[in-house]
Amino acid sequence: MIINIIQAIILGAIIGFVGRLIVPGKQNIPIWLTIVVGIVAAFIGTFIARLFGVADTNGIDWIELIIQVIVAAIGVALVAGIWGRRSVSS
Repeated sequence: MIINIIQAIILGAIIGFVGRLIVPGKQNIPIWLTIVVGIVAAFIGTFIARLFGVADTNGIDWIELIIQVIVAAIGVALVAGIWGRRSVSS
């Protein structure tokens, strides 16, 4: 159980950083928020992959990883937009 949580955090961090690299421009969000977006994207991406029946394959689940990275990129873009508006003072 604890191993799965640690794996989710590590994989989520990697997915969040890759998603952040895909989004064009500079994202003014902290690293911890990128990791949180990546973790959430990993769970959502796995859910979507299971809906399409591609979550459990032999070897590396490339389609599931691609879905997770796409969800992370969308999440980073949304969070960066919200975070940027929040930190701008009038």
